[in-house]
Amino acid sequence: MIQPLAYIHPQAKIANSVVIDPFAVIHKDVEIGEGTWIGSSVTIMDGARIGKNCRIFPGAVISAIPQDLKYAGEETTAVIGDNTTIREYVTINRGTSDKWETKVGKNCLLMAYCHVAHDCEVGDNCIFSNNTTLAGHITIGDNVVLAGMVAIHQFCKVGSYSFVTGGSLVRKDIPPYVKVAREPLSYAGINSVGLRRRGFTSEKINEIQEIYRILFVKHNNVTKALDIIEAEFKPTEERDEIINFIRNSNRGVMKSFGNG
Repeated sequence: MIQPLAYIHPQAKIANSVVIDPFAVIHKDVEIGEGTWIGSSVTIMDGARIGKNCRIFPGAVISAIPQDLKYAGEETTAVIGDNTTIREYVTINRGTSDKWETKVGKNCLLMAYCHVAHDCEVGDNCIFSNNTTLAGHITIGDNVVLAGMVAIHQFCKVGSYSFVTGGSLVRKDIPPYVKVAREPLSYAGINSVGLRRRGFTSEKINEIQEIYRILFVKHNNVTKALDIIEAEFKPTEERDEIINFIRNSNRGVMKSFGNG
């Protein structure tokens, strides 16, 4: 159902059950899946690939060109997964020739005034509270919660199931399963509430907690801590994910409180 006051380019690929409210503008190279609702005054620009059953609220701008002076007009995309909700005035820029796409996963909620810059990759089931800002080339894992007014430096990585408190400035990588807070941003425990909500057992939560005690509480350096973890904990998906994340971090991970 398309309101007569909306503008949709005749070559845009819009599924039959999409609802488009007045004053929305949809450009030529756009694809929108079944059951999606586009609110009034939404602008969806070339390169947008929007999944099924999404909800995009008034004022959002999807797939505008990158705010990057190196961008040279290459044809890139902004991909939005199924069942994702994008609230008022969210901006999501499409990719550059670095990754060729910006991607937001399935079942996400991006609250009002969030910004996702070029070449970011956001996993499934993520929640970004109001005014959260991602610079370019950031990778966010699945089931991540970013509280209000979080700002993340370009090229940072945030591991799955982590929680970042409101107003945080993220300058280093955040490993999976943790809570981070304070300034400078520091380890504040594991995200036990989030893990329970996602079905992790008490045994698994305790294992993750013991691993991070070795990393952040017992004053080991990173190399020694990882060696201890490999020696004392049997291989599991969670153990290996933590070890691999830290070893593959290009920017380095944030520290425990009081260690800079």
